[in-house]
Amino acid sequence: GPDEGSQYRSAIFPTTAQQRTVATAYIAQLGTAHVFPAPVVTRVEEYKGFYPAEAYHQNYLELHPDAPYIAFNDLPKVAGLKQRFPSLYRSDAVLWREAHS
Repeated sequence: GPDEGSQYRSAIFPTTAQQRTVATAYIAQLGTAHVFPAPVVTRVEEYKGFYPAEAYHQNYLELHPDAPYIAFNDLPKVAGLKQRFPSLYRSDAVLWREAHS
């Protein structure tokens, strides 16, 4: 997708030492196997708690399905997940508000 740069980097926030070990080992395994053309830059960081994003970011796809970013970047990924994992796909969205009430 178009989101590149350190502000978009992926990170894993393990809550146990075992999770940290597994994540670190897997990232190293991917690097050793040269699965991707560049090194995996996902960082394993200390978990300091969860903070929801601002309200205008919540349920963005549901509220803005025709937004160009959603239409060109997200909906094709959702369609790919549906095709690849049909038994796990659910068509009804789990909205942030419902999941946290």
